[in-house]
Amino acid sequence: MTVTPDSSVYDAIKTMAERSIGAVVVAEGDEVLGMLTERDYARKIVLQDRSSRTTKVREIMTDSVFYVRPEDTREHCMALMTERHFRHLPVIQDKKLVGLVSIGDLVKDVMSEQKFIITELERYISGEHG
Repeated sequence: MTVTPDSSVYDAIKTMAERSIGAVVVAEGDEVLGMLTERDYARKIVLQDRSSRTTKVREIMTDSVFYVRPEDTREHCMALMTERHFRHLPVIQDKKLVGLVSIGDLVKDVMSEQKFIITELERYISGEHG
């Protein structure tokens, strides 16, 4: 889920496609330098008719990185994504990348929780509770 700033955009996009993800973190060692998203690719390569094979990730990456910590709530992550129009956020702990969360991940989590609550309420209403 990481690429180096000197990777070609083509290789980064290939990595995203292979892993079915819409973004990768750009890092050198443990230092997070930025993000490369499908949106970056569409706007800065496709629409500008540039070559993904000869363009380096550093040339088109988003270098102002907002991130969350593992202890941040789902609501905090969703609020940050909504406010900043992000679809992905790196998860950083002790200055190290530990994950990448997407808006899709968060929505699935909310839906799962709501399904559980509905099931419990249905059980309660039908008298199946303890």
